[in-house]
Amino acid sequence: MADDLGLRVRRRSATPGGDTNIRRDGVEVAKIVDIDLCIGCKACEVACKEWNDLPAEETWNFGSYQSHQDLTPTTWDLMRFKEVDLDDGGLAWLIKKDSCLHCEEPGCLAACPAPGAIVQYENGIVDFDSSKCIGCQYCVAGCPFDIPRFDEETQKVYKCTMCVDRVSNGLEPACVKSCPTGSIKFGSKQDMVAYGHEKVAKLVDRGFADATLYDPEGVGGLHMMYVVPRGDMLADYDLPEDPQVPGTFFQALSGLRKLGSAATWAGMLGVGLLFLRTGRFRPPPEDEAVAEAYALDDERTVGPPPDDSAGAAGTAGTNPYDPPPPDDGGEGRTR
Repeated sequence: MADDLGLRVRRRSATPGGDTNIRRDGVEVAKIVDIDLCIGCKACEVACKEWNDLPAEETWNFGSYQSHQDLTPTTWDLMRFKEVDLDDGGLAWLIKKDSCLHCEEPGCLAACPAPGAIVQYENGIVDFDSSKCIGCQYCVAGCPFDIPRFDEETQKVYKCTMCVDRVSNGLEPACVKSCPTGSIKFGSKQDMVAYGHEKVAKLVDRGFADATLYDPEGVGGLHMMYVVPRGDMLADYDLPEDPQVPGTFFQALSGLRKLGSAATWAGMLGVGLLFLRTGRFRPPPEDEAVAEAYALDDERTVGPPPDDSAGAAGTAGTNPYDPPPPDDGGEGRTR
């Protein structure tokens, strides 16, 4: 099983041919969070920090059962709590485990301009390599679920890795291991989808007519899915109904990368054709080069030819290029 869950790379950010398109014969893994079984104990939060050696952060009472107000660069897993008034006068107590959903078509990877900073493995896990992160935060803008968090101190971006080091060795993620009610399950994507549909059917029988399996097609599906009892209240769970990878800007970047590659190959082809046509440039022989240098030097020192019109006007000898008159010692003067 450990070999099947190994870290064979499917694609890397900003890497030509990053999508290998090789045969995918490994196990595609997934987590599923059954919100119906979750009791909000926060054991998953603690396990995440312990396994990933993330430092504790100061907390305070801000009027919620949440431990933190939001995800941070050192808090990758957060239990969110929300009370919602229902139309019938009742109260809905909504709980959601918030962390990276590991999209099948990750917007963070499509947006990242740093080669290899974001990697998607064959098992579906999307991982960040912080050593290659350039801190541009394009991945933050590219994520439709608002998950990655930027660290001002390190100038890097961080998120949940789905404990890829555990998974690659045949273990389940730390949050799954710690859950006391079994609301977080882990296995193959196929098995988790089957569990989700089965549980949704049970919830419908219990009166939750809008129960749904949250696995949106807009991002190609998820590797962390939800069983949502109140599927008509996705907005209250902060789950977009139809998430899409932001396309306008990032598709333009992808097009520019392709254009740059095409221009590079065209330039190399042009250089090759020029070489085949003209051959290698060789310098002239030494004697020829010396003679050419002397000729250039003579042109600079001789100067322009004399102006003959000056002599015709009876001003011979006044031209600076005319030779000076002979010195006859005064014998040529009229006495």
